This record gives sequence, C-alpha cells and structure tokens, in this order.
Amino acid sequence: MPVHRPGTARRGQHPHAVGILLAALSALALLLTLPGAAQSADTSDGRSARGDDVPQRGTARMGMGVVEHDGRGGRPSGGSAAQTEGVDVSSHQGNVNWSALWNSGVKWAYVKATESTSYKNPYFAQQYNGSYNIGMIRGAYHFATPDTSSGAAQANYFASNGGGWSRDGRTLPGALDIEWNPYGAACFGKSQGAMVDWIRDFLATYKARTGRDAVIYTATTWWKQCTGNYGGFGASNPLWIARYNTTPGELPAGWGFHTMWQYTSTGPVVGDHNKFNGAYDRVQALANG
Repeated sequence: MPVHRPGTARRGQHPHAVGILLAALSALALLLTLPGAAQSADTSDGRSARGDDVPQRGTARMGMGVVEHDGRGGRPSGGSAAQTEGVDVSSHQGNVNWSALWNSGVKWAYVKATESTSYKNPYFAQQYNGSYNIGMIRGAYHFATPDTSSGAAQANYFASNGGGWSRDGRTLPGALDIEWNPYGAACFGKSQGAMVDWIRDFLATYKARTGRDAVIYTATTWWKQCTGNYGGFGASNPLWIARYNTTPGELPAGWGFHTMWQYTSTGPVVGDHNKFNGAYDRVQALANG
C-alpha cells in the first residue's frame, strides 16, 4: 500500500476512492450501450414510453389523463344555474355503494362498459344495474384506444356489450371516452386528421346501432392537441368536458356549451364527480332522446 505524505490529501479526496469511482463510471457507460439497456424512449408528444410507466390494458378509466394534466381537482364555484350531480365509475371502484351515492345527492351515473375490442368491465352488472335500481338515470361509456382497432369495430363492441340504448326514460346514450392514452403516445400515434376520422367512424357506427348520437367525453387540451381542435361534432354530439377546476373553462371548437362537466376525481363518496348542465328534467330529456 502506498504511503502518502502528511498534508498532501485534500478534503473529499481519497486516491483509491477516485480510482474506484472512475472504474464504475466506465462500466456504467459500457452497460448503457448494450442492447436491452433500460432507456426512456421519447414519443412525438413528449410522453415517456418506458415499460414501468404503462398500466395494464383494461385498467384505463375516465379522467385518467386529466389527473396527469390537471391534478385531481376542484369544486365548482357558486352560480345560479341549475346543475344535477352525477358520478362515473369503472372496475377501479369495484362493487359500488349506490345507496350512499343516492343519499349524497347523486342522480345520474355513467359506468365503464368496454375498452378496445377485448375488455369488458367485470363489475359492469353490479354498477349499471345497481345505479338503475336505486333510482338513478344511468348510461355506459367506452374507453377508446384508436391504435388497437377501428372506430367502427370499437363502437360495435361497445354497443354489443353494455353500450346499447333503450327508450325507457332511465338510460342515457353511450359515451365515447376519448382522452390521453395511458399506454403510450397521447394521441395514440395518429395524426390529427386520422384521429378525427377514427372518432367520426365510431360515432356513425354507434348511431347506426342504437339510433342515438353518442356523448363525447374529452378535455379541451387533448382535443386541441390530437384533433387540431376540430369543430364538426358539436351540432350533434353532447359534450362531456373534463376539467378539474372551479369552472369548465374553455370548450373545444364546435360546442357553445357543455352538457356534462367532470370536475373532480376525488368525489365525496366514490368515483369521479360531475355536474349536468341543467336541472333533473334535462337529464331525463337526454335519456328520452
């Protein structure tokens, strides 16, 4: 072992430690050049494509991307306009205590039915029938994954697996949940024009199957980014805007008003909470078509 003269060492310096550190850095640099080394792939819209960031397929739920972009939430500011409280749920909530929600003032509900063409919510029956049986007006929603199959294929799958509609006065038209992709690139790898075409394909197929125009659930930021702020659906498809704040904020192009507003992911009882833009009779009117 070499002997160092007293007084030659500086604070923080140790000759053997320096050598070990340099060797470790060299080994790390070599490791990162090897195939399969863990790296974070950049996507065109700035999201990470690392495997450890990707949830399991089927676990996506309404507002998942809104939490990432807007936070969990706000409470509506006071106003004189009538609004009706609602909730949306998925398998994330499991078996729902519908009595508690009803007693808290919730009068309508949307339940996740499907995702892509391969996933069905295993809690759908308890949630969809339970909300109906307690007295709520209820509907179903589909979480869109435009990178896995066509809009028509997903609309047909949705309509055949819980997303249908009947004129019973208690069933809302199906909702298309189109938002940030939790599994990869925010716009599902599609150009703005291709995204508009996919949405149009879904909406046309759903209407052909059910006779109703589907509700569109989205966030203005995503809509601008992924459709170029397309304004062609506002005349026929009710808007369900997602914004976790005290007001709905700016709406996507084509809509002069929102029909529903998801304002928080941390509801006072369970699920994401929403305001219908109108009194209870307007909820009934949407159900009746």
